[in-house]
This record gives sequence, structure tokens and C-alpha cells, in this order.
Amino acid sequence: MTESSQRNNASGGSGDKSLGKRGGGDPGTRGRTTIADGVVEKIAGMAARDVGGVHAMGSGLSRTFGAVRDRVPGGGKSVTRGVKAEVGESQAALDLEIVVDYGVSIADVARDVRENVVAAVERMTGLEVVEVNIAVSDVKLPDEEDDEDETGQRVQ
Repeated sequence: MTESSQRNNASGGSGDKSLGKRGGGDPGTRGRTTIADGVVEKIAGMAARDVGGVHAMGSGLSRTFGAVRDRVPGGGKSVTRGVKAEVGESQAALDLEIVVDYGVSIADVARDVRENVVAAVERMTGLEVVEVNIAVSDVKLPDEEDDEDETGQRVQ
């Protein structure tokens, strides 16, 4: 037996059938897919923002820099602000920093964010989300000015 037919037999296929196929096996299993940390961060950021009670993402400092960056032409809003992902071959772990609206149950918002983020990341990437750590860095009071909604103009 040649080395190549021994490999085919060792992988579970019979020598005659595997040699007759082009490419050897299901096309969906040929090759490898890698997903960048930034992709998972964007998915998680969008999913977290969709939850009621989440006012903003990121710490006060990152939101301040983000508000300045948002005003620069071409800067755009950063979906990944407040999100850090570690992605392996089959698993992902996420750290989120959120600001919640005053009056909401922080425990309920955190649970809803976890559920939404896990569902979105697992559905879109196929990765198993092993943990979603949430840090609540601030509470948005009703009478506070909102850095992200300011236009930077004195006259409208």
C-alpha cells in the first residue's frame, strides 16, 4: 500500500472510494476558518447595545474620546467601544463595559446582555462563548447631559 492510500484508509474511507473522489470528502470540511477578535467584538457590541437599559458602552474616558472621534469626518461611531474579545479555534471569551440607565435592574440588564451576546456570537460565528464578563462603569442619570448625543454646535 502506498503512503497516500494508507492515509485515506486511516481517515475512515475505503481505498477505492476515496481515491475516486476529487478533493477527498465534503467540500465544507476542506480548509480552515479563522475569525478575528475584532469581528467578535463588533457582533458583541451590536448585540449588547440592542438590550433595553444599556445606555452606552465603555468607560467614561473611552466614551469621551469616542465622542471626539465621532465628530471628526470619517471617524464614525465605534461599535467595539467597551468590548474586548479573546478568540480561540472553537471558543470565545468576552469582556464588556457598559453604562446603564438609572432605574433599571442592573442584574436583569446584565443577564439580558449576556443572553443576547452569547446568542448572537454563537449564531454568527459558530464559536462557543465560554464567558461574558460585564463591568458596569456608570449609571446614566435622567438629568445628566449625554456626551454621545451632543452635536458640538452652539446654535441649531
